[in-house]
Amino acid sequence: MSDSEAAEKLAPVTLDSRLANVVGGKTAVALGKAFGVDTVGDLLSHYPRRYARRGELSSISLLPLDENVTIVAEIRSVEERAMKARKGSIVEVKISDGRGILSLTWFNQSWRARQLQPGMRGMFAGKVSDYRGHLQLTHPTYKLFGPGPGADDEPEMPEDAEAAKLWIEQPVAIYPATNTMASWQIAQTIAILLDSVGLVPDPIPAELRGERGLLPQGRALELIHRPETDSDWRRARDTLRFTEAFVLQSALVQQRLTARQQLSTARAAVPGGLLDRFDAGLPFTLTADQQGVAAEMAADLAQTAPMNRLVQGEVGSGKTVVALRGMLAVADSGGQSALLAPTEVLAAQHLRSIVRSLGPELSAELMPTLLTGQLPVAERRKALLRVVSGQAKIVIGTHALLGDKVTFFDLGLVVVDEQHRFGVDQREALRLKGALPPHVLVLTATPIPRTVAMTVFGDLDVSTIAELPEGRQGIETFVVPLFEKPGWVMRVWTRLAEELALGRQGFVVCPAIAPKQLEEGAEVDPETAAPALVETALVETASVEVVLAELRRNPALAAARIEPLHGRMTSDEKDQTMRAFAAGQIDVLVATTVIEVGVDVPNASAMVVLDADRFGVSQLHQLRGRVGRGGVPGLCLLVTTAEAETIARERVEAVAATLDGFELAQVDLELRREGDVLGNNQSGGRSSLRLLRVATDGDLIGEARGHAQRLSEHDPHLESVPALRDAVRRRLDDAERASLTKS
Repeated sequence: MSDSEAAEKLAPVTLDSRLANVVGGKTAVALGKAFGVDTVGDLLSHYPRRYARRGELSSISLLPLDENVTIVAEIRSVEERAMKARKGSIVEVKISDGRGILSLTWFNQSWRARQLQPGMRGMFAGKVSDYRGHLQLTHPTYKLFGPGPGADDEPEMPEDAEAAKLWIEQPVAIYPATNTMASWQIAQTIAILLDSVGLVPDPIPAELRGERGLLPQGRALELIHRPETDSDWRRARDTLRFTEAFVLQSALVQQRLTARQQLSTARAAVPGGLLDRFDAGLPFTLTADQQGVAAEMAADLAQTAPMNRLVQGEVGSGKTVVALRGMLAVADSGGQSALLAPTEVLAAQHLRSIVRSLGPELSAELMPTLLTGQLPVAERRKALLRVVSGQAKIVIGTHALLGDKVTFFDLGLVVVDEQHRFGVDQREALRLKGALPPHVLVLTATPIPRTVAMTVFGDLDVSTIAELPEGRQGIETFVVPLFEKPGWVMRVWTRLAEELALGRQGFVVCPAIAPKQLEEGAEVDPETAAPALVETALVETASVEVVLAELRRNPALAAARIEPLHGRMTSDEKDQTMRAFAAGQIDVLVATTVIEVGVDVPNASAMVVLDADRFGVSQLHQLRGRVGRGGVPGLCLLVTTAEAETIARERVEAVAATLDGFELAQVDLELRREGDVLGNNQSGGRSSLRLLRVATDGDLIGEARGHAQRLSEHDPHLESVPALRDAVRRRLDDAERASLTKS
């Protein structure tokens, strides 16, 4: 052990102390693997999911299959019997909540039958499975209430009647747990931390804490983990929820202040220059929303502080034109712009769109250049030369732009399209390619509710383009409910054929590229697979390979030119396919969500989404936005096998009910499960949100934002509240921030 490690072990325990120095290395490693925690503060922020009572039984009938659960129940029977097929025995214990029965099963652990006795109560934890129609936990862990084997250090029920009543009714914290770390093991470790940690500094200024009637931070942590009554944990939760909102908003305000203190190059358009020439050649008038956002951007770009602006806009609202005007203002000052797109299909689409919008003369001067990972070596070398020499004033690319070999002559503006596809580290890697910090413009076609904008993008200025350009046709959206109406699938393809007969084109979107393998190692030939769509309802997940084969055999589409488009195709294949589709040489694209954003083919009128319930609300809205972009009305058919009145079906029904993306964003927020509000499943990391719920805590977040801004105005470095400064650093380091912004 080094001197520094030894000193750390002897130092007073604080929120920043490493878990290993307080609870031991083995426990710390297990907790780190299970929950990604490393310090005392991390684990004390692992709050209880709910509270049980020793005398109150859980509802067995509500247990979810295939999930780790912790329940409070009473043992009804204990039986040990020999296994029939092999040596050894099975111990089967029946536990009950008074209404339902749950089986606990252990193999070759005879001592369980002696330790567990009918009438005992305790907490039992494991993964719920179904065995011949009955719920069971296999090899669960448990903690019995009262003294004796299996009770660990659980206090014995007092003999005094009044004290016994309090013991039975005292809330018992139930934590989010795993199959390797049970709730009571977490509780025991947290108890050690609470007994060891010294004075917990309070990140809430004393005046604000008194104004809102909040508990001191240390007391709140004690009561949320070890409450005596329900009012204890409720008061603690209220305090910690506001603390979380205040720390988060303070961090975002700090980040915003830091960004504005940086020095960038002012990028103002030149009278009669590139931007003016572009505007003069526009065949349409910008909408009022576009003009307003363009004015905000122009004011930002003319400053020496770098622009950090998020532009959110409806599908087809014209965000790209506004972004292009910003690029031209930068080019007027001799600078370059980099447009970062999430897919090669979208990057190539942007290049074609920008070249078409600029026209031959401006394109020759600005030399828009594409840079992706799958460019042939010779083309890539030419592209890199144009970028480093400054010839290419507009560079469009994918993650390839972030590579070490990509060097800009004078990077003035970074445009990130579909921001939710990129993390902070990726955007920062591109930003650092400027000699001075470049201006940053972030685009999203996924409308963001106000509370999410405050929580995730509070360090950015937010602009909105809600108005659609004139001439856009409406889109009719229908749900095709195959669970109730399996025969309607035939009408889907007839309706698609009718659109093609009018000289239009269509998309068919599948959630998978290849058919799901039914058995480990089994291969499915799409040409001979059982009909998935033409004659039957959807059974397996719809895949591009199977659907493509089926549609090519469908008599209603016999004359149609049908081709695939998905992520496993090479860059050239994808680009050639999109070019052919845009040129009208392909009638129907059977694709994955690779066409979700940016694909702009005005003649495309029909969108069929198979297994629509497998997509999120924003995804469905984005997919629908691929049609109805020209002078012909759009048709969107959302095919689903989800049963009515399920959350999956509600998502599909919600999209069919409105074209308003901002309304759908709020619906999406309300339909998501608590833990998935910020898209944690996509982030690859933990969300920093513990108690806050963006769907319901909007007012609280807004209040915290106001307090954080007022504090920062007279104390920009948070010198008056050092505990807040530490909390900002502790909770929102770069990795946590990246998790939040990938939502």
